[in-house]
Amino acid sequence: MRRLLVVSAALALTGCMMTMSDGEGTVDWGADADGRYATALADGRRPAEEVARDAARKPEAMMAFVGLKPGDRVADIRPEEGYFTRLFANVVGENGRVYAFVPTRTATRETPLAQGLAATYPNVVALEGALDAMTFPEPLDAVFMVQEYHDFHIPAFGVDVGRMNKAVYDALKPGGYYVVIDHAGRDGTGASEVQSLHRIEGAFLKREVEAAGFVFDGESDAIRNPEDDRTINVFDERIRYRTDQFVYRFRKPG
Repeated sequence: MRRLLVVSAALALTGCMMTMSDGEGTVDWGADADGRYATALADGRRPAEEVARDAARKPEAMMAFVGLKPGDRVADIRPEEGYFTRLFANVVGENGRVYAFVPTRTATRETPLAQGLAATYPNVVALEGALDAMTFPEPLDAVFMVQEYHDFHIPAFGVDVGRMNKAVYDALKPGGYYVVIDHAGRDGTGASEVQSLHRIEGAFLKREVEAAGFVFDGESDAIRNPEDDRTINVFDERIRYRTDQFVYRFRKPG
């Protein structure tokens, strides 16, 4: 019964997806013709608390937005408990690979979580290192950074964000995608509220990523929330799990 309910919810999420231009033509980013995203959502190994968050996080729309497919090599940057890592592992399949990359600063707590994911999913590889010097054993098709980019502007992380974006650029294949999801800050706030509110201005982030050589390639409004006025901390119970979030896709030229 639980699996049937999850599959039904996954199919319902299809309505959140969209057709967008990739700069060279029109791509149906919402396509799930073989049901791989719905099947990933129905994985019985997913913790119940993660399944409960699907309606808010729109994971099927997020995976479709970058067109994840079997055989892809994907990095999930700072996966923490592995919400997206588990889904990616199912979608890319046995011929694909998911790199669960943990920053050195949070490795004590998070590397064991990544290693646990690798023990459960044979195609997951746990890595740790400096974000602004990250490397991977092979060229990647996509890099995901979900609700984490703003944190890397917090001084305590000690990250050179410009170098981090360049490291992502270098890790991708030509034509590969860098997908960034984060809590939206108000216009003009830049990175000034990354610690106080855990938010970052979308336009500011775009400029930073484009400075590394990326081309902005599209966005999804699947998890936008116009009722969030973006003035309170994202952990405040009045808005937690319902923040206004942008979803940006950047492409490495080639």
